[in-house]
Amino acid sequence: MFEVFGKTQIDFVGKRYFFFALSTLLVALGLFSLVQISRGKANLGIDFAGGAAIQLKFSQPIHIDAARKALDDNGLKHAELQQVVEDNKLLIRIKKQDVVEQNVRERVQEVFSKAFPDNQFVVESSTEIGPTVGQKLQSDALVAVLISMFCIVVYIALRFEFRFGIAATIATFHDVFAVLGIFFVLNKEINLLVVTALLTIAGYSLTDTVVVFDRIRENLKGRRKESLDQTINDSINQVLSRTFNTSVTVFLAVLAIYFFGGEVIHDFALAMILGIIIGTYSSWFVASPLLLLWRKRVGVLKRA
Repeated sequence: MFEVFGKTQIDFVGKRYFFFALSTLLVALGLFSLVQISRGKANLGIDFAGGAAIQLKFSQPIHIDAARKALDDNGLKHAELQQVVEDNKLLIRIKKQDVVEQNVRERVQEVFSKAFPDNQFVVESSTEIGPTVGQKLQSDALVAVLISMFCIVVYIALRFEFRFGIAATIATFHDVFAVLGIFFVLNKEINLLVVTALLTIAGYSLTDTVVVFDRIRENLKGRRKESLDQTINDSINQVLSRTFNTSVTVFLAVLAIYFFGGEVIHDFALAMILGIIIGTYSSWFVASPLLLLWRKRVGVLKRA
C-alpha cells in the first residue's frame, strides 16, 4: 500500500487535552443547535417545519428570476426555487411559516397563470406536509440516530470490549453533533437528506475508528510491557497512511458530488465533506485517546 506519511512518530495522545477542549466546543455547539431545532428556531426544511413542494413543467423556458419575482409580488417572498433548464421544470418549496393558505398548490398555480399567461404549465407533483407530520418526522429522525448509536455500542462491544464501544460511540456522537452545529451556524437547511448524511457519517466514522481500534487491540496483545500511551500512539501512526488514503478517496468522490451533483444534493454533499474531515480527526485525536482516559479513570485495558 502506498504510504503518504511513511514512518511517523506523532504524539497523538500527548495532545489529547487540547483536542478534547476543541471537541467539547464542537459538541456543545451541536447540543445547542439540537435545542434550537427542537424549538423550531433553526432553518428547518419542509420535512420538519411543514410546507409544500410543487414541481411545474412549462411549455416554454422560464427564467428563475422572473418566477421568483412573481411569487414575491404575491406574498410568497421566501419560496425556494430550483430550475431544471433542459426540461423547463421548476421546483418550488414553500415552508408552512411563510404562507397562511391551506392549499398552496392552488395559490401557486394562480400566481403563474396570471404572471405567464402565454407559458402553459402542468403540475407534475405536489406534496404538502403539515406541522404535525413535520414534528413526527423530527422525532423519528432523532430515534433513528439514537438507535444507530446503540447498535454501534453493541457492535464494538462484541468485536472488542465494552470500553472500546463507549469510546467509539462518544466519538461518533461527537462527529454527528459537530456537523449539525456547523450546519446551524451556517444557517443551512436541515431536512431528511441532511439526517441521511448524518447517519452515513456515523457509519463512516465507525469504520475509520474500527481500523485504529483493531490495530490497538493487536498491539495490546503483543506489547505487555509497553506503556498504554506508547501503544496507542504507535497504533495510530501505523495505520495513519491507510486511514488518510481512505478519507481522501471518499473526500474526492463527495467533493465531485458537491460541485457537479446539482443543488438537490448540495447540502448532503457538504455534510458528508464535513463529516469525513471531522470523522478522520476524531478517530485519531478523540476515540483513541479516550481509551487512555478510561484506563486512568476506571482501570487497565485488557492485554489479552
